[in-house]
Amino acid sequence: MHNLTIAEIIAKLRAKEFSSTEITQHFLKRIETLDPQYNSFITVTKEQALAQAKAADKRLVKGNAPALCGVPIAHKDIFCTNGVKTSCGSKMLDNFIPPYDATVVENYAKQHAVILGKTNMDEFAMGSSNETSYYGPVKNPWAVDCVPGGSSGGSAACVAARLAPGATATDTGGSIRQPASLCGLTGIKPTYGRVSRWGMIAFASSLDQGGVLTRTAEDAAIMLNVMASFDDKDSTCVDHELSDYTATLQDSIAGMTIGIPDEYFSEGLDPRTQELVEQAIKQYEKLGAATKRISLPHSHLAVPAYYVIAPAECSANLSRFDGVRYGYRCEDPKDLEDLYTRSRGEAFGDEVKRRILVGAYALSAGYYDAYYSKAQKVRRLIKQDFVNAFNEVDLIIGPTCPSPAFKFGAKGDDPVAMYLEDIYTIATNLAGLPALSIPCGLADGKPVGLQLIGNYFQEGRLLNAAHQFQTETDFHTLSPEGI
Repeated sequence: MHNLTIAEIIAKLRAKEFSSTEITQHFLKRIETLDPQYNSFITVTKEQALAQAKAADKRLVKGNAPALCGVPIAHKDIFCTNGVKTSCGSKMLDNFIPPYDATVVENYAKQHAVILGKTNMDEFAMGSSNETSYYGPVKNPWAVDCVPGGSSGGSAACVAARLAPGATATDTGGSIRQPASLCGLTGIKPTYGRVSRWGMIAFASSLDQGGVLTRTAEDAAIMLNVMASFDDKDSTCVDHELSDYTATLQDSIAGMTIGIPDEYFSEGLDPRTQELVEQAIKQYEKLGAATKRISLPHSHLAVPAYYVIAPAECSANLSRFDGVRYGYRCEDPKDLEDLYTRSRGEAFGDEVKRRILVGAYALSAGYYDAYYSKAQKVRRLIKQDFVNAFNEVDLIIGPTCPSPAFKFGAKGDDPVAMYLEDIYTIATNLAGLPALSIPCGLADGKPVGLQLIGNYFQEGRLLNAAHQFQTETDFHTLSPEGI
């Protein structure tokens, strides 16, 4: 059962080939048996999941159940869950049990999906390798000595290891697409504002966006249909017409024009990755799409701009964790300053501290104009590059990551090298565009991802192009050895 896609699970639940209780028990048993070697879950909600599955079975018998009714999924531990610990991968929130559900969690609850648990992640979503979690690193099921990518590494690893058929995730600078690439999955980051951020613990508010990690584009469309919604509790959520993302999956892509940025095929791209991406581009040409060389001239500035803007927003957002209202509190503080200093010093990890310090510096008097203001101007130039490109092409294609998964510790002593892992993904967050990653082959037995970038609110077109690629290839069906 664990090798079934979400679409197949939905069909078999309705055909009564098995019950929601049976498939939920199957996944819970796999998590219990296999996850100790992957560390993809922080919390497993066994009793809650079985209760939800039992209730879903009753609805399925009646015959009018919503699409995801009875389907087991997992939530990234950045989404608040009523009565269930939400840690954001940090010691700071190790004792935090929210009294409410995030809107994303609420949306899946309304569909009567079954929640298996909360997945591991880089602390406060800050990282590209899932090595910064307070609960220990997540292992890549394709090679357990390698990283799964971050910050949604737990969601990616649990889907790749077939511990869940799909999982929610978030993407601030590539944190859905990068783990999708390194773990051989389909991962989509929607347009900024397409998915509510209410109840999603903030890292960088102008960049964070919720999305999904699944095995296929069809499954991603099914999950995104539930996840995407307008929410007046989130001031950044956009009231834009909702689409049925499954409705256009079968459309032909003949006549579509796909742009190939020169800047994405330059120094720093692993030759094996480049070869597989170029083969994928040829596959799109066979499907009838036209390709066109384009330029994104300011793309080389995306990483430096991001690592001013994101830390600046992080330093503001994380100021709420002070040991006073909730979360970790140091023992026996002498005074208020000691409470703040020791609570934050003891509970935040090194990467979080690094970004808070960088952000506070960039926003400080005398440096705001030199750094933060200038980075926002560069951000506008990057966005304009994409606007110009989409006047000529329908989609943009390129690598998701510079190389396949790297070994644990390989970049731990060099934060800049780690930051460059997101070199092809960060620009879309700065511009607020939708983008996805799909598998396009293996290099030395490890997955390589192909990135597709779309215009604003064109998630349906992205998923259509991804699905058409997957109907002609089998990369998305490959699984780690022994799974």
